[in-house]
Amino acid sequence: MRSMKRSRLGLTVVALVTALVVQGAPIASAGDDDVIRRGSCSGASNWKLKLSHEDGGIEVEYEVDQNVNGDTWRVVMKHDGVRFFRGRRTTKAPSGSFEVRRVTNNKAGTDSYLAKAVNLDTSETCRGRASI
Repeated sequence: MRSMKRSRLGLTVVALVTALVVQGAPIASAGDDDVIRRGSCSGASNWKLKLSHEDGGIEVEYEVDQNVNGDTWRVVMKHDGVRFFRGRRTTKAPSGSFEVRRVTNNKAGTDSYLAKAVNLDTSETCRGRASI
C-alpha cells in the first residue's frame, strides 16, 4: 500500500514539474535564416553572436554571459574588417551578462562579423565570428 502511495505521489510530482517546464519554455524567436554562433571565452564566461536579416540590413546581437554582476568589458565589433562598434558594457543582474545590438548595412555577397570583449578586471577575452 505504501509503495502505491509513493508511486502516485512520484507521478504527481513528475507531472507538475513537467507542466511547469513546458509552460515556462520560451517560444523560439530565431528566424529560419538567422545565424547563431556560441562559444567559450578564455575564462568561465560564454558568448553568443546572432546575425539576422532586418529591413534590408543585418541585426547583430553579441552577448557575453559571465554570471557575475558589475564587471566592465571593453567591446569591439567589426563588419568585413571595419569597426562599427566600440564601447564598454557592464554585466548586470539577474544573469551577470551584457548584450550589444546594432544594425549594419547588408553588403553584396557574404557579410562577415567579428565580436570581441575583454574584461577590464580579469583580462578574460571572448571572441566570436559569424557570417551571413
